[in-house]
Amino acid sequence: MSGVLYGVGLGPGDPELVTIKAARLIAEADVIAYHSARHGRSIARSVAEPYLREGQLEEALVYPVTTETTDHPGGYDGAIAEFYELSAKRLAEHLDAGRSVVVLCEGDPFFYGSYMYMHERLADRYEAHVVPGVTSVSGSAAVLGLPLVQKEEVLTVLPGTLPGPQLAMKLAEADAAAVLKLGRTFTTVRDAFAEAGKLEDAWYVERATWGTQRVERLAEVDPESVPYFSLALLPSPAYASRTRGAPETVAEAPSAGSVVVVGLGPAGPDWLTPEAAAALQEADHLVGYGPYLARVPQRAGQQRHSSGNRVEAERAVDALELALSGASVAVVSSGDPGVFAMASAVLEQAADPRFASLTVRVLPGVTAAQAAAARVGAPLGHDYCVLSLSDRLKPWDIIERRLDAVGAADLALAIYNPASRTRTTQLAAAVSILLRHRSADTPVVVARDVGGPEESVRVVTLGTLDPSEVDMRCLLIVGSSRTRAADGTVWTPRTY
Repeated sequence: MSGVLYGVGLGPGDPELVTIKAARLIAEADVIAYHSARHGRSIARSVAEPYLREGQLEEALVYPVTTETTDHPGGYDGAIAEFYELSAKRLAEHLDAGRSVVVLCEGDPFFYGSYMYMHERLADRYEAHVVPGVTSVSGSAAVLGLPLVQKEEVLTVLPGTLPGPQLAMKLAEADAAAVLKLGRTFTTVRDAFAEAGKLEDAWYVERATWGTQRVERLAEVDPESVPYFSLALLPSPAYASRTRGAPETVAEAPSAGSVVVVGLGPAGPDWLTPEAAAALQEADHLVGYGPYLARVPQRAGQQRHSSGNRVEAERAVDALELALSGASVAVVSSGDPGVFAMASAVLEQAADPRFASLTVRVLPGVTAAQAAAARVGAPLGHDYCVLSLSDRLKPWDIIERRLDAVGAADLALAIYNPASRTRTTQLAAAVSILLRHRSADTPVVVARDVGGPEESVRVVTLGTLDPSEVDMRCLLIVGSSRTRAADGTVWTPRTY
């Protein structure tokens, strides 16, 4: 019979925070395994020491490299991967001999824990169990005496090894946050908090729950004094706002802010107008669909509020409520905000009397239709129509009637949202309707990700268009009876 493998979480450092189950398994195990650096000292073993018994076998899994360089042919990653393979083989020998093995892990084994690398190599061959532990994040919040999150707040956990700009963007979007793996990354992390406008509310906790624990404001910490076992914590903003205390004098009601709805264009910064760029730079808050917000450069002190792609009304209300506090808010849209985007959603919600004091501006952007048309010439050079095939917000029978009318009117047509994973039949139906009025050799532009890294633009005909090759990132331009195509160039004459 093979032995049983246990990944046992020890909590943040105080031996009294080890769970009863963890203490029992440590005491019963035949083999105790733990990781350490080359100096041989193991924090995990020191935490578990009160629960060890005489006669247990011990396996010290000593990392060949931590922060120093290595001459391994595979570099750092190669050296560590080889170490994990060899460590797993050592533990497998004990398991094959029928011995129970406990792998000690600070904090929680599956929360940036070292045990997980043994688990992924052994759990498919041996019986394996994981015992959760108190994380360093929970331990730090307890030491601070500050709640992490409450009500609908979201806790964001980040590794300090992320690039600074990425850290700053995620912190700007976060309610509460914990950043682990400090040490050499501390300066980058501190600067990211500052860039996100949240350094003032951030805390530094070192060796939480240990006898040598240290707690300071993040802004006041000497970078040279920061060890690996430390983290930066941004506690619950709602709790912080309630406990700062009432001001000595009654503050005047804030003046109403403003909302500007900004079109980013179809892709990167080259498509952004100077007017839109200035508005984004000046805003206190940016609101939008997450991938669109990621295209906007980070500015120190600016806060970001990202949301999913199907909550336009809720996103608009969030922006307007932020502006009620006196802030300037920019709502971002891809392309032009007035074309199947956020401008109409914001203006619809702004009609509520409670937002009467706010001003809403709309700044135009280059549309996807314009970008796609320019790639091939001028297929929209005469009268044209823009239509979305999405039936999420309007019935399909309305779309059918409009397609029929466009075909009868002999207009060139830009089609947005032609297909998606759940809408797979609409495009074929649309082609069938248009073929009632157009010849099969009518030019069709299939443009995907114009301006982006996966850009492709093809010219086919209405009769050869394959709906299975079209997805949500595509835009189609169907020519009129007058549209011409030659050598990849498509144009519609201005004379009729």
